[in-house]
Amino acid sequence: MFTGSVDEKPRVQAISTVAPNPAPKPGKHKSVARDYDYKRMGTVSFLAGFDLHDGKIIAKVHDRHRSREFVKLLKEFASHYHKESIVRIILDNHLAHISKGTMEYLESCPGRLLYVHPPKHRSWLNMIESLFSKMARFFLRHIRVTSKKELKERILKGI
Repeated sequence: MFTGSVDEKPRVQAISTVAPNPAPKPGKHKSVARDYDYKRMGTVSFLAGFDLHDGKIIAKVHDRHRSREFVKLLKEFASHYHKESIVRIILDNHLAHISKGTMEYLESCPGRLLYVHPPKHRSWLNMIESLFSKMARFFLRHIRVTSKKELKERILKGI
C-alpha cells in the first residue's frame, strides 16, 4: 500500500510589469526597485501529487480548475504505482475531489485509490500544503511574467 498527498492551488496570478524597473540610485536605493503598476494576464491552477514514500512530485498546471483536470492528475498519480497496489490519497473535500466525474473515475478502478480526508480546518495535515507554502514564499512571491505560458513553465521548473 502506498500513500500520497494531493491538492491544488487555484488562481495563481500571472502579473506582468507595465514599465521597466527603476535602476538603483547610489545613496538612495541599494537594489532594483519595482514599479507599483502592473498588468494582470490571467490565472492558472496548479495541481500536484506528492508521494509520501519516495518524495516524487507529479505536477500539472492548467488554465481551469475543474474535476476534469483533477481526474487527469489522479490518473497520472495512479500510473506511478503498480496496477495491483492500493494507493491511499490524502486530500480535502474540495468539490473537484468529490464531483460526479471524479467519482466515476474512482468507480472505474474499484479499491485502487482510497481517499483519506483530514479533519476540516486542519490543512497542515496534508503534506502537499507544505510544498504550496514553500512555493508561495520562494518562487511565486512577487513574480512577474510576460504571459500565462511563462508562469506555467516557471511553476513546473520550480518543482
